[in-house]
Amino acid sequence: MSPDISENTPGDPRRARKGTRGRIVMLVDNGVHGDSRVQKQASSAAAAGWDVILLGKLTGKEESDTWMIGDAEVRLIRVKSKMSTRPKDLRGAPLRRPLAYSSDRVADFRRQQVKAWRADLRVRGAALQAGEASSPLGPAAAKAWLTVPRVAAKATSRWVSLRTRETRKLRNIRRTRSAVLDRATTAFWLTTMGERAWRRLDPGVWDFELAYGPVIDELKPDIIHANDFRMLGVGSRAKLRARAAGRKVQLVWDAHEFLPGVRSWANQRKLPAMVAYEREHAKYADAVMTVSGGLADLLQKSHKLRERPAVVLNAPDAAATSRFTDEPVPDIRGLCGIGPDVPLLVYSGLAARQRGLGIMVEGLPELPEAHVLFVASSPELPYVKELMARAEELGVADRVHALPYVPHWQVVPFLSGADVGVIPIHHWPNHEIALITKFFEYSHARLPLVVSDVKTMAEVTRETGQGEVFRAEDVTDYVRAVRAVLADPKRYTAAYEVEGRLDEWTWEAQAKVLDSVYTRLMQGAGDGRNP
Repeated sequence: MSPDISENTPGDPRRARKGTRGRIVMLVDNGVHGDSRVQKQASSAAAAGWDVILLGKLTGKEESDTWMIGDAEVRLIRVKSKMSTRPKDLRGAPLRRPLAYSSDRVADFRRQQVKAWRADLRVRGAALQAGEASSPLGPAAAKAWLTVPRVAAKATSRWVSLRTRETRKLRNIRRTRSAVLDRATTAFWLTTMGERAWRRLDPGVWDFELAYGPVIDELKPDIIHANDFRMLGVGSRAKLRARAAGRKVQLVWDAHEFLPGVRSWANQRKLPAMVAYEREHAKYADAVMTVSGGLADLLQKSHKLRERPAVVLNAPDAAATSRFTDEPVPDIRGLCGIGPDVPLLVYSGLAARQRGLGIMVEGLPELPEAHVLFVASSPELPYVKELMARAEELGVADRVHALPYVPHWQVVPFLSGADVGVIPIHHWPNHEIALITKFFEYSHARLPLVVSDVKTMAEVTRETGQGEVFRAEDVTDYVRAVRAVLADPKRYTAAYEVEGRLDEWTWEAQAKVLDSVYTRLMQGAGDGRNP
């Protein structure tokens, strides 16, 4: 269910404000569960005296559409994905693929229809053969006559198969937008519409606007905190509507990644569309914050920001375990079914091909004593299943494990039961510029690290001595790094004993930066292009 905003309900936007410093409405384009950054933002801001309401997307997997994180309220909103599929994609494409069916559904129906026809003909032939059917033509003539529809059915089957293959090719063209015609029209709209081109190239982001916009307007925030690029547009338009109505609203844009550096979208229109979308709305941000210094520099340059964005690292909340619950932290080794002396290599985070997890499986035959654990959003993810299947092929399936996420306040003590924290990510633009969340989580769990040679993490790991660096996608070098760490773990964990090393890598330190941004905005100053 979407949040109930009727009067006298827990989700009433006209309820009394809980905080004394102003109302902050935080926006995120996911279901909040699994997003440790927004959870920590909401709880720490509420603890600092702000009235915080976090709006997320209802995915249908949640037990509830509203709950509390500390003193912050979470509400999930149903987003109807109506603009993501354009009417033309539901029709045939006579110029692109003249033999394709109008949709996969039509192709599937025709294939089944022909299979049923041929199955019926086989049964009719069998009945004549067994003498269970009669015909005025006589048995011999009836069998001969069946040859005609059989030939027709076989020819039709081949024709349908051909059209089905063409339908699949059309589907791929529509999915990737990679055809010459697509590239030409993409260039046309970018040239003629500029930063407004996303309206033509990827109008699906309107679905978020239509779902979130009315709720934000009802809540009448003092500050809108928009997490990432999709919510930047939603927050910008809410700010403009509020100011037109005579209410002063400040907009914080929290950029989680450098959008031009994203390479994970198959649809080749998506990236230029979203870059244009971000560029159109960035100028409305009164303050900008981001996850790393390198990304802050890129954002300041690309969006011509007056000041460098504030850096709020996605560091662990060291005090959260005791603050949120007294529930015992799960035993990572017990869940894997291994004893205390078995070397355990862990990866915790997004399970995706570009994260390089395959190397952890490929290296296991050379590490006969070690076990590998993937902590992901779900052990049933297709990519995780691929990894498990590969482990089966290599004969190491008994040493590969997959577990779901634990709550963010349990991550550090949960991971501390492992022996090595692995970050095997590939060389992608956004991987080069930041210390990612798991880097901090592994560090606070005091795990020796094995990281690929992406720029920022490799530099810090070498500087601190907290782990080994290997060449990304090089199994031999990965195995070397793991062996070195397992041979002398204390050499690397000694880095965590340096006084003050972990102090800045805590959420407590980051929450102070976050609060200072909010405070400055309420006093009338911003660090975006438009104060």
